[in-house]
Amino acid sequence: MAAGIEPGLPVNKMIPLWLILIVLVMFGFALLGERGALRALQSYQHKQDLEQQLAALQEQKVKLRAEIQLLKKDRDHWEQLARKELGMVREGELIYQFSDESSTP
Repeated sequence: MAAGIEPGLPVNKMIPLWLILIVLVMFGFALLGERGALRALQSYQHKQDLEQQLAALQEQKVKLRAEIQLLKKDRDHWEQLARKELGMVREGELIYQFSDESSTP
């Protein structure tokens, strides 16, 4: 007869059950363990999110530095901010207020 599998042996005797169990447990740890593939995927996604946040914060930092430079050097910018944010006006200016037509019955 040829070497290898004898025709009369059952299939389950070819690969012992304990070997299959060990392979399944190792596969489970590789997939679901603390350093498994799913955890690595989550870590990668978290890294991408943090990099996006970092880019947004760096852009905000650049804008704030430009705003600081304007506040240090440009008095007209101060006036614009006071008008916009605080509703201030120059002496002698007239303020016109219009009522919203949809709010009157």
